[in-house]
Amino acid sequence: MAYHHISDTYIALFTHFIRCGVWEAVYIIEGLLKNTSEVKPTTVHADTQGQNVPVFALAHLLGFDLMPRIRNWKGLTFYRPSKRCEHVHIDSLFGEAGKNVIDWDLIESQFRHLMKVAVSVREGAISSATLLKRLRSGSHKNSTYTAFREVGRVIRTVQLLRYLSDAPLRRRVTAATNKVESFNRFSQWVGFGNQGVLADNDPVEQEKAMKFNALLTNAVIFHNALDIAETIRQPLEEGWEIDPEDLAHISPYLTEHIKRFGEYSTHELGIQPKAYDPKLDVDFTQLRDQNLRAEGFGTAA
Repeated sequence: MAYHHISDTYIALFTHFIRCGVWEAVYIIEGLLKNTSEVKPTTVHADTQGQNVPVFALAHLLGFDLMPRIRNWKGLTFYRPSKRCEHVHIDSLFGEAGKNVIDWDLIESQFRHLMKVAVSVREGAISSATLLKRLRSGSHKNSTYTAFREVGRVIRTVQLLRYLSDAPLRRRVTAATNKVESFNRFSQWVGFGNQGVLADNDPVEQEKAMKFNALLTNAVIFHNALDIAETIRQPLEEGWEIDPEDLAHISPYLTEHIKRFGEYSTHELGIQPKAYDPKLDVDFTQLRDQNLRAEGFGTAA
């Protein structure tokens, strides 16, 4: 199964293969650590499978804000900071009074070890996928497992409370995951050859096909972005005022004007293209400030 990491700027930054049926959450961090682009995310989005307490813990220790779309949040446990902690309006979310309490002493006693593990993952001494698999299947008597579990419970509880109380945050998470799903459909449309079926049994050739498809998809996205900018410049030159919020609804995943089955000329490959101008005379400051904390990656399988 091809697993993509999609930037908030719509493009695929990293693609690799994972086995079908595996727990996808373990590969979220792995892809981010292999990212060599100039985009350095602070926020990571994923589908419901991306949420798990060890993943929340490792993402937090590595400096990422994990914000997955959680469809089954009602079935998740909210944890109290202490046994005496009670909430006026939302106490029922935390279950029975005095239960589901974070073990802060365990976190404090294991914190130095947790940071050593996080540094080892960041430096490549241990794979994040390997670590998370061990944490998922490890014994509850193991202090490393239980410490990661406690940190993850804290971070996930905070994230759940943010998700429930912040409507703009929910919209950002939904928009990010929808963008990833749109990329999947767009890349499948681009990879129309053989109806998108990978007939080669060689894993190396399969991975080449998927990565070349992602590269071609990014090129078409870039082409669409330039076309959109050029189209917008025309009314600007005529004195029209362009609302940046209207432009925010335009996606570069456009297909109507692409001649997918059209002419493929090779004699123009050596022609140097004209310099492109990505600038628009539109003030995006307000939108940029609103989405400053939402910049990051989405993941797509």
